Order: sequence, then structure tokens, then C-alpha cells
Amino acid sequence: MNKINGYTEDEAKSLVEFVADGKKDGKTLSSLFAQYAHKSGRAKGSVRNYYYALLRSTGDDRVRRMLKDTDLKAEKIVPFSELETDKILKEILTQKSRGISVRRAVMNLSKGDDRLMLRYQNKYRNVASKQPERIERLMRECGIENGTDEARKRIEEEINGLYDKLATSLKEENKRLATLIKRLTDENMLLRLQVKNLQN
Repeated sequence: MNKINGYTEDEAKSLVEFVADGKKDGKTLSSLFAQYAHKSGRAKGSVRNYYYALLRSTGDDRVRRMLKDTDLKAEKIVPFSELETDKILKEILTQKSRGISVRRAVMNLSKGDDRLMLRYQNKYRNVASKQPERIERLMRECGIENGTDEARKRIEEEINGLYDKLATSLKEENKRLATLIKRLTDENMLLRLQVKNLQN
């Protein structure tokens, strides 16, 4: 059976129709991803990532046909400027200094927009791991004390926590997929036996 980025063509079409209908009803993408995840047994993050990957697969004729009569399109991602990056990081660090987790801070900052939340989270993680001195400078600018080793340790713990949550989510998704594959394999075997019995 031909697949599109890991989904069957029917599954991809089902997701496109579900999102297109939901958007016509004024629903947010975040709520639609959650609903489709519940309906399909997939993780919400997996549905979201697949949706955006699908919209970018414009070189595939099947995808173009699916999207033809919809208003769905992948918006071009404009990178954050240095000023925007500093502003985002300062807000995250300020919330973090009040005892709010990075995950909750990016959720607050993105106002429930999943795609934006992921971008903020990735930006924070990349800067924290590759430019710790920038984080320390921004903490000083915000008047947040202890912008040295202890702060770096807390940031590393936050990053590790985010990775652990992602790894757990992926493991759960893999378990669900393994169970689904086993069920489909068993059903396929039963169908073959039924067809064979009918032929005899």
C-alpha cells in the first residue's frame, strides 16, 4: 500500500478533510490536532508534525490533489530576529525565575498556539545549549540573580526534562503503533484464511 510520509493515502486524506472541515467551523489547529489524535490513537504532537510535513510535500501529486479544494497551506516560517529572540528569552527567563517551568512559560507566551510554542521551545533550547553566555547576559539584564553555574545547571535540567518528556511520548507512540501493526497483521491473516476457505 502506498504511503505518504508514513501514513496511508487514506489516512492522509482523512486528516486533511478533518482539519479543513474543522477550520471552516472556526476551530483552532491545536484543538483539531488533539481531537484527531484522540480519534486515531496517535499522539497529538505526532499528528501536528505529520500535518505540517504533509503541507510541505507539494511535490507529491497525491498531496496536491488532496489539498486542491481546501484553504490549507503551509505558512512560510520567518526566522526570529535577534531582538525578537532576546525578547522571547527574557520573557521565558523572567517566568522561570518565578518558579514557572520552561514548558509552561512557552505555553503562556504562545497563547495556546502549538506551532509557536514549539518554535519558542526550540529557540530557548538551542540558545541555552549553544550560547549559555547569552542566557547569562539576558538574566543580568532582567535583574535575575545567579546567572552563572547554578542557573546553567537549572537550564540543563529543564532541557533534560523536555527531552525526557519527548522520549516518553515517542515510546508511547511506538507502543501504540506496534499494537496497531500486530492487530492489523492478525486481521490480515484471518481475512486470508477466510478467502482461502471460500475458494475451497
